[in-house]
Order: sequence, then C-alpha cells, then structure tokens
Amino acid sequence: MGLFSRNYSKPGPGVGKNEPQKKTIVVFFETYFRNFWKLVVASLAYTLCSLPVVTYGLASVGMTKITRNIARGKHSFGMSDFLETVGKNWKQALPAGIINTLLLLLVAFDFSFFRGAMQNANGIDLSTVGFGITFFILLITSIMKYYIWVMMITFRFSLWKLYKNSFRFAILNLWKNLLLALLLALFYVAGFFLVVYTGVIGILVVFFFGVCIFPGFKSLMVQYFVFPSVRKYMIDPYYAEHPDDDIELRRSLGLLPDDYGIDDSVFSDEALLPPDPNDADK
Repeated sequence: MGLFSRNYSKPGPGVGKNEPQKKTIVVFFETYFRNFWKLVVASLAYTLCSLPVVTYGLASVGMTKITRNIARGKHSFGMSDFLETVGKNWKQALPAGIINTLLLLLVAFDFSFFRGAMQNANGIDLSTVGFGITFFILLITSIMKYYIWVMMITFRFSLWKLYKNSFRFAILNLWKNLLLALLLALFYVAGFFLVVYTGVIGILVVFFFGVCIFPGFKSLMVQYFVFPSVRKYMIDPYYAEHPDDDIELRRSLGLLPDDYGIDDSVFSDEALLPPDPNDADK
C-alpha cells in the first residue's frame, strides 16, 4: 500500500529550472479544476458508500487514495483506486469508521446533557465547563481524522497506533490543523445560512454540493495540509538516516526528482514505506 503509483507512459511538460514556484493555493485550485470530474465521481461514490453510516470508514479510505495521488501530482485511476483501496484496508477502515461515528454520537450526547447542567455549590457553571471540554474533544477528534485515513493506507500500523499517531499529529501540527478546521467550518456555516435564509432553494443547492462537490474538495484540501507534516515527521527522518534506501520507491512517491536514478520503473501499490526503527509495529 504505497503512497502513490505513477503513470510514466505520459511525458509531462516539465518545469523550467528557473521558473518561479507557484503559491500552494494556486496549485491547489489548478489541481482541483484539472481533476474536477474525477473528483465529482469520487464524491458520488463516497456519498453512496457512506449512506449505511457504518461504512463511512470504507468511503473515507477510498476517497483518500484518490485525492492523495492527485495532490502529489501522481496518476489516479479514479474508481479503480477507490475500490482497490477499500478492498485492501476494510479490516481497519470499517472499525475505525464505526469508532469515529460513536465518538461523534457521544459528543452530541454530551452537548445535549450539558445544556441542562446547573451551577454547583461553588458557583461554577457546569454547562460552560462541560461545553468547553466537549468542544475540545470534538475539535481534536475531528483533526485526528485528517491523519487517520492517510496513515492507514500508507503505513502498517495497528488500529491503536493509528489513533495514537493521529493524536500526536493533531497536537504537533496544531496551528495548521486549526487553520484547516476553520476553513472547513466556514463552508459548513455558509451552508447553514444558505438553508436558513433561502429555504428550498438553499436546501437543493446544499444537497447538490454536499453530494457531488464538497467531499472531493474537502479531501483534496486535507491532503495539502496533511502530507507535508507526515513527510516531515515520519518519512524524511528515516531517509535522512538511510539516504541510499529505496531510491526507486522514493522517486515514485515524488520524494526525489524524476530523473534521480537510472530507471523509470512503474511501481505497484503493494510497495511499502520502510519500517521506522522506533516503531516495532510499523
């Protein structure tokens, strides 16, 4: 389950040596609109696969595989990648999706419970304290999901290790994670006000974008925020200590220039990143 697979049969236009680098936001939108219809199909597949609720995790790993490849400038086979990734990762994706759903229901229950909380004998407003703690839990668990699916289809971690490392990334990369959460929250707020103030038309617009557009857009945005941190803290440190390891694999992952080495081999999705010496389960 390597990070990416690349189609080397199609030569790209290349980038001039002295050509200035485009800003990430420009690259993001260029990438999104270049793959617009592929992401629409992926969004529809994601929505249909998520309908039974308990299969939410399966839909997430399938979508993540597609958007991860696209974000890294690698070839994606669309629905073929979606279904193949679901088949390879369902033993972890299914329980992880159920766990995430149960956590969301627990948070919703806590919010409802603390609405009726009263002050205690010391005058402390329990509802305020409870809301604060519950909101923090909701925020952290939401951020953790940005990383869970990427690491699930990239590394050989146990389910416990996936959640533990996702929590570490949630804290380690906090400010960037908060920025991503804020950007996504703006879309949710915009959808809410659109429904409230435009009625049926707003409902139809939100439904269309929620089913056909937003899942792919959100997942692609997450990849642009998540992968640089995964590379910085998990991939680069290993190769700094082992500079001669896995040259061909690293070229296929986009970690080395395409002209690095002598072969332009096509790598299968069975390739795995090397084990981290500090993690026996990897």
